[in-house]
Amino acid sequence: MVAARAPPRPRSAGPVPRGRRSGSPAVPRRVTGFRDLPQIVLGPLAGRSDADWQRAPAGKWTSAQIVEHLALGIEWSARKFVERRAKPPMSRRRRTPIEWLARQFILGLEWYPQGMTAPEGTRPAARVERAAAEARFRAGLELWERVVADLLPARRHDLFVKHPRLGDLTIEEWLAFHVSHARHHARQIRERVAG
Repeated sequence: MVAARAPPRPRSAGPVPRGRRSGSPAVPRRVTGFRDLPQIVLGPLAGRSDADWQRAPAGKWTSAQIVEHLALGIEWSARKFVERRAKPPMSRRRRTPIEWLARQFILGLEWYPQGMTAPEGTRPAARVERAAAEARFRAGLELWERVVADLLPARRHDLFVKHPRLGDLTIEEWLAFHVSHARHHARQIRERVAG
């Protein structure tokens, strides 16, 4: 004789495969952190003289050059996403061991090895004026705001731009990189301003 079974209980929705959520996702924390970049980078320079923006130890970048360097990287990556927005869904290329390791240090620990040189195209000129650096930095941030508004969440997982050290990164991974990179250089700016 077979015992009668109770009817199955209704199942909860449970986790969504691969960590993706249904519906409209909340604004990621790194996007919020990205909105803090003007304060992180320009905050220590607020109210400072042009001479303070040009102060640096021998052989090191000035605060104006640092802001320009950050602006160049922010602008370059945003423009690449704008150029690729109409491309069909992409797949991430396999990371090399060096890219994997760099990602762990830079995005995971926010540690940048000493002596690391800036990629070509992100090196500032020998003399950068305060107004030009600040304007370029703010324009780059505005371009990124448009990228985020236009491409997230729709292209969250299928649009990539290759970072010279970290390999293919999504929009949100680039945002995380820019926040980490800005924090790294903001420490240098604070040191220069402190004199």
